[in-house]
Amino acid sequence: MDVEPDPIFETAEGRRIRAIERGEAWREWGPYLSERQWGTVREDYSPGGTAWEYLPHDHARSRAYRWGEDGLAGFADDKLRWCLSLALWNEKDSILKERLFGLTNAQGNHGEDVKEVYFYLDGTPTHSYMRMLYKYPQSAFPYQDLIDTNATRGLQDREYELIDTGVFDDDRYFDVFVEYAKASPEDILMRVTVHNRGTDPAPVHILPQVFARNDWSWEQGRSKPSLQLDQSRLVAKHPGLDRTRIVEVDADASWLFCENETNSNRLWGMSSAGPFKDGINDYLVGGQKDAVNPSRRGTKAAAHLRVVVAPGASATMRLRLRPDMGEDAFASFDSIMDTRKTEADEFYAAVQRSITDPDARHVQRQAFAGMLWCKQHYEFDVRRWLDGDAAQPEPPDGRRNGRNADWRHLNDFDVISMPDSWEYPWYAAWDLAFHAVTFALIDPDFAKAQLLLLTREGYMHPNGQLPAYEWAFGDVNPPVHAWAVLRVFQMDRILSGKPDRRFLAMAFHKLLLNFTWWVNRKDANGRNIFQGGFLGLDNIAIFDRSHPLPTGGTIDQSDGTAWMAMFTLNMMRIALELSLDDDAYQDAAIKFFEHFLYIAEAMTHAGGIGLWDEQDQFYYDVLHLPGGETIPLRVRSIVGLIPLFAVEVVGRSAFKALPEFSDRMQTFLRSRPDLAALISRWTEIGEGERHLLSLLRGHRMKKLLQRMLDEEEFLSAHGIRALSKVHKDIPYVLEVCGARFSIGYEPGEGTSHSFGGNSNWRGPVWMPVNILLVDSLREFQCYYGDDFRVECPTGSGRFASLEEVAAEIGSRLSRLFLRDDKGRRPFNGDNEKLQTDPAFREHILFNEYFHGDTGRGLGASHQTGWTGCVALLLAGPDSAWAKTTARQPASGPNAGEMGARVTVHLRERLDGPQP
Repeated sequence: MDVEPDPIFETAEGRRIRAIERGEAWREWGPYLSERQWGTVREDYSPGGTAWEYLPHDHARSRAYRWGEDGLAGFADDKLRWCLSLALWNEKDSILKERLFGLTNAQGNHGEDVKEVYFYLDGTPTHSYMRMLYKYPQSAFPYQDLIDTNATRGLQDREYELIDTGVFDDDRYFDVFVEYAKASPEDILMRVTVHNRGTDPAPVHILPQVFARNDWSWEQGRSKPSLQLDQSRLVAKHPGLDRTRIVEVDADASWLFCENETNSNRLWGMSSAGPFKDGINDYLVGGQKDAVNPSRRGTKAAAHLRVVVAPGASATMRLRLRPDMGEDAFASFDSIMDTRKTEADEFYAAVQRSITDPDARHVQRQAFAGMLWCKQHYEFDVRRWLDGDAAQPEPPDGRRNGRNADWRHLNDFDVISMPDSWEYPWYAAWDLAFHAVTFALIDPDFAKAQLLLLTREGYMHPNGQLPAYEWAFGDVNPPVHAWAVLRVFQMDRILSGKPDRRFLAMAFHKLLLNFTWWVNRKDANGRNIFQGGFLGLDNIAIFDRSHPLPTGGTIDQSDGTAWMAMFTLNMMRIALELSLDDDAYQDAAIKFFEHFLYIAEAMTHAGGIGLWDEQDQFYYDVLHLPGGETIPLRVRSIVGLIPLFAVEVVGRSAFKALPEFSDRMQTFLRSRPDLAALISRWTEIGEGERHLLSLLRGHRMKKLLQRMLDEEEFLSAHGIRALSKVHKDIPYVLEVCGARFSIGYEPGEGTSHSFGGNSNWRGPVWMPVNILLVDSLREFQCYYGDDFRVECPTGSGRFASLEEVAAEIGSRLSRLFLRDDKGRRPFNGDNEKLQTDPAFREHILFNEYFHGDTGRGLGASHQTGWTGCVALLLAGPDSAWAKTTARQPASGPNAGEMGARVTVHLRERLDGPQP
């Protein structure tokens, strides 16, 4: 039975979210402009596929992009027809600050890395209000120092960051706050506030920019948009829009115009007539008076204002873009901005109503802000990229058989949640799964749309594979899409009060194709043992599993096989849910139930050697050499914990509601008691008359948890490490085929180029895998109840239920960002300015991974789409995510306590009516 929707939809922002269903275009405009388009694969037309070198940062200001746009603090419509961004100049820099600078993979001692300081501070799902902060030095930006110093550092050294260069010493910098608000879906307000943190007056040039994405240079006869000054107003006309836009600024600014086209003179020494994309830069910084258009028209324009900001003072500039002039653009500007900010506060007050810790609310809100700012327009037509454009030179001959040549069907043109707006300005299949589950806390409709996106014909390969990421769409990500679909469906039902089975069915049908692809392509020998490649774990394997093994042969992957076991259970659960309205899905549910049992058998008896190692009581990969020898790869890593993810609890009412499923399941189990014996306690009834499907019997699970919760192995102060600390003193060494391979515990950046030169970028503490561990432990709790207890931490003498263990892991992960008793946030490490300076310490970064001993943030610094899933943990036990697994027990000593915590009418239908 449907229930009342969550209170978040009673707020002004919640009503806007719901208005989208009625056709109101509240998501048409947003922060969809990438922080980096240069150095991406889709802009690479080099013979050898060297994307970083083909279009570097130094070319970005002068070259028109083929497939997108970028800019500082950008905002745009969902097709990038009109884009807003900010440019700055401190009169000392050699170029305008129009976009974020960073090092390429070859330049960084630990791979590519943005070398700027900026924070995403706030945002709403409809982008009715957005706010970010950019810290701009008053001295010359140290581009060359960052390049040169990092070049001298090795893999054992820390990265040299902008804050290490001294440009923020004595607070000689500007805090530049950029806010956007919407008066209506197409009426966009932009406010730039520049605050001088230093002790001396300092000049700054503020240049809000308006430009059209260049979509006319690639084919003949395409109409160009135009920007034309009419008195003090900018008139913006675009052939793709039926209405003219008006752009106004409130300051006494001068408008500068150029064309968003490539400066072939600068880049290649050709003789071409300008003005070009870099015309405003050349006019202002280079003093070239002819670099801008004196007729005040073009496809790129900037409102130029120079101010000298007194110490401790601020300067503000306002811009408004709307379909028509209407009333005075700025009479109600500040009140609209303030109203949208207040509405954002009201929305998050509803979202966070059960979070009592103000610091937790602060961190979670910035996690959401980062995820919202990382939504970007993404366009990539691989066929056209491979074959070339009619109005451009043909691509190099070799590219048709090079990168992504077998993904010619891929043609993307959508707003997508990106992992990181600078370092990973392209989607990744399994990243997006975690993004969607987190987005479901605040915008379940967007979460559902994102998950369906990857299964559409322009994304999913005809063979059923999901695209991994643009560097290699054919790489293999862990199959977590079905888990995300299930969790988002459950969370949406809790928040909206009704089940969206149409979404569930649409996803299920496409996931059937993906499941078939896995079975046909990644089970090399047809034994229900899976390979799959690196599967996101390239830093903790002794071999690069994405390439042919140096020993020859194959690897039976504990993680690959466990991921597939998880996939089968997720699909079974979805099929059971759909069977409640259409009993034809019971047949699919039985199919996945049986397939899970076959995988469970294979993990135990695969080819005479199972993946479970009795000697160590742990799961390992197994190497199969060409001569037939098999070797367990006893690397104690997250590979051996992933079997915990394959767990599902089925309530008694499922069997009553779905008799065909129940009868066929029982028939199968009677005919194959050997398979029934492999799974944990299937024939025994657990809490609330539930049955458990799991790869782990109670004994094995306790042994696995004993290692996982050992602080000398996996359990750190800030979550579960991806590699056991036991390898710090005892590296794993393998001598085979006349060669010696080894791996040791590295708590921070990697010290090997074995995996493409990138840093140790999947651990040691890695948020998404920890999230799945918490999720799985809560599922186990649904079956075992509070009577099943394990020592936590191992050796402490303290015993806890699995729900309490999950809460402990979640608490340790959350403490990465929360202030400790000394006011310090572990992710900031030993940087005193970040830890103690009032202008820094409340701003949160969500790094890609964290130091296994100290918790210091490492890797990509704005991986909010990935590490931002900490928002799920901060939401607490009453959140929609926690309720997807926290089912109320029918009886037992803790039934009352748990029943008070879980609202009865939100229970899943498959678990039946609750007492």
